[in-house]
Amino acid sequence: MTTAHVLVIDDEPGIAKLCERLLKRYGYHVVSFSDPHQALEYVEQNAIDLLLVDIRMPEISGFDMITRTRQHQPESAVLVMTGFGTVEMAIQALRQGVDGLILKPFEAGEELVQAVEQALRDSQKKRDVARMQALRPLFDITQSLLAETRPDRLLDLVLHAVSGHLHCEQTGFYQFDEAEADLRLVSSRGKPLATEKDDPGHGIIARADEEGVPLWVNAAGPGEPQLQKMLAAQALASVMVAPITPMNVRSVLYAARAAAEIPFREADWEMFLLLSRQTAIAMENARLYAELRDYVQRVEDSQQALVRAEKMATAGRLTASIAHEINNPLQAVQNCLHLAMREGMSPEKQQEYLTLARTELDRLMKTVQRMLDFYRPGGVDPQPTDVADLMRHVIDLLSPQIKGREIRVTTGFSSKLPRVLAVSSQLQQVFINLILNAYDAMPEGGELRITARLVKDMIEIIFQDSGPGVLMENRSKIFEPFVSTKEGGTGLGLSVSYGIVAAHGGSLDLVHGRGPGACFRIVLPVKDEKGS
Repeated sequence: MTTAHVLVIDDEPGIAKLCERLLKRYGYHVVSFSDPHQALEYVEQNAIDLLLVDIRMPEISGFDMITRTRQHQPESAVLVMTGFGTVEMAIQALRQGVDGLILKPFEAGEELVQAVEQALRDSQKKRDVARMQALRPLFDITQSLLAETRPDRLLDLVLHAVSGHLHCEQTGFYQFDEAEADLRLVSSRGKPLATEKDDPGHGIIARADEEGVPLWVNAAGPGEPQLQKMLAAQALASVMVAPITPMNVRSVLYAARAAAEIPFREADWEMFLLLSRQTAIAMENARLYAELRDYVQRVEDSQQALVRAEKMATAGRLTASIAHEINNPLQAVQNCLHLAMREGMSPEKQQEYLTLARTELDRLMKTVQRMLDFYRPGGVDPQPTDVADLMRHVIDLLSPQIKGREIRVTTGFSSKLPRVLAVSSQLQQVFINLILNAYDAMPEGGELRITARLVKDMIEIIFQDSGPGVLMENRSKIFEPFVSTKEGGTGLGLSVSYGIVAAHGGSLDLVHGRGPGACFRIVLPVKDEKGS
């Protein structure tokens, strides 16, 4: 049942009561008056949904009633009734923004009810359209301000929004300067407020900051006489200022219009308050994003420091383990040169010894180059990387010490492995860490099997050794930093490796039940050069 509240005004009591009776029959809450003064008193104290008013009344016309009613209740619907329908009257009614017109006398009660229902529907549609028109720019402003997280760029957007939506050329943003213990103009458009520039401690900006409330002053009112005099001295018609309270730093936003322009109105004041609140939220949002960026940067720096520390430790292990691979060719070169320089040595024999020396030097240079390839800082931009080729390079680098411990390495790489988008030097470090862990786990020798295959859109790499495996109590914490089961271990190898693989969008985990030893699995996503 309809519960709209209808106010009926007609100087003929019989028509007023008839309308009341007809509308009540259809469930409306109706109050009727034949005295317009009593009706105005009712409007001032009670909310109504629709005003049904006669156009021609002796004391106050229906159009005057509409105007005075909307001063108190601007969103109420209006339906006018008249016994003298003319084109001029219809035009005047449209100019008044009425929602419907009905002629008296009514042919049937249903005609009045239908007119009321239509007027209520039309009024609601107009309110919805007006509300959307008012909210749309606010949505756009909010979206643009919250999307910008750089404080310097955000200020430009704020001043652009204030200037554009309030149609004013003068706007600015003040911030409290701790060093000078005063408000300082950070950014502005148009001419800055002269009083604030020359004497910033006694202007309207300082006033808003001290009192913590927004201020609106028009040269011709409203506003305090002292502030109005200040506006007149600066040839300004109107100024609005608002403190930006949610920020850690005291700030004030202002907008001003020159004397030749129209002063700010109530609607401008409401828009300015909304913009100031949106500015406060956006500035706080930008501050939080800045803190988050700094935190992420610190985390990334810490991660890089861990990677470098583990890389140094790994380089030390590599250097110690292949020292004999460097020493042996050096001794061979020394012996060959010593023999080649002996007196009475035939040219053919000298050439043979020099050839052997060159061969050993080539082997030495190859070993040193492998070490440099690992230790040299590589690029940090991901590049298409062949996992199988990278793995073969790592196995080749570690082969001397692996063979020295009688560890047999077997590989099984799929013939159609796609490239992954990765930082090859970082993946190389992960592979070296896992192979050296297997090396340490098999001091008496054994077998390490490394396989790689494509599983859907991921590459799966398995490292399976024949060592004793990982104890049950250590399995849940082996990827934590500074946790090591080896004497003298840094406890960073698996932690750093886990972080590197995760940064590439993959995963590194310990797989159980695949054999007697430890089994580590790396899963890397297959991506093209565009990262898709």
